Amino acid sequence: MPYVCLLLSGAALLVNGLATLGHLPRRDAAVLGLVVGIVQLVLGVVVLSLGGAAGTAPTAAGILLFGLTYAYAGLDILLGLGAKGLGWFCGMVAFVAVLLAFFWLPADPLLAVLWLAWAVLWGLMFASLACGRSGLDPFMGWALVLASQVTATVPAFLGMAGLWPRSAHVAAGAAGLLGLLFLAAGVLARRQPAGEWRAPDKPRTVAALPREPRR
Repeated sequence: MPYVCLLLSGAALLVNGLATLGHLPRRDAAVLGLVVGIVQLVLGVVVLSLGGAAGTAPTAAGILLFGLTYAYAGLDILLGLGAKGLGWFCGMVAFVAVLLAFFWLPADPLLAVLWLAWAVLWGLMFASLACGRSGLDPFMGWALVLASQVTATVPAFLGMAGLWPRSAHVAAGAAGLLGLLFLAAGVLARRQPAGEWRAPDKPRTVAALPREPRR
């Protein structure tokens, strides 16, 4: 079940990236993000209630943080809250994501790499929404689109198939691939500056992030 939700997160991440780039209505992305966020919040409570197994608390914490981000982002757009509070929330979660990456590094290097990638995405949201760096929106949009499948969809299928790799070599390869994807996002963003993505009176779109699979 957690891997199915990770698969849904890949879809939400892709849709929000496209909305950030102005290719989809932002309210469409908000509704999907709100639904996925509610599902993840429920699952986070379920995982936390199970207890017992090692890593249950960090896993539940990660699910809840992702669920809150999705739900908060969806409500922010639908209610027109202004995104400032969401930006600071994303800044805090980006810091926690780095801590969780170090926590998972010894037992699951690949998951640690994914947490670092998600920390970058949360950090971009913090810079854009809380610090007013709207010029980063094209890069953030492309980063969401390109990273959505590598950090969410593909890992979800690996988990569902029982093929989750724990090798440090696989984690290093994933880190290299993600680095190239972020570099590609920067190149694509430079080809179309921020002003070309949306009309001046169009409200800003908030991106959503994936959640981690249960270990």
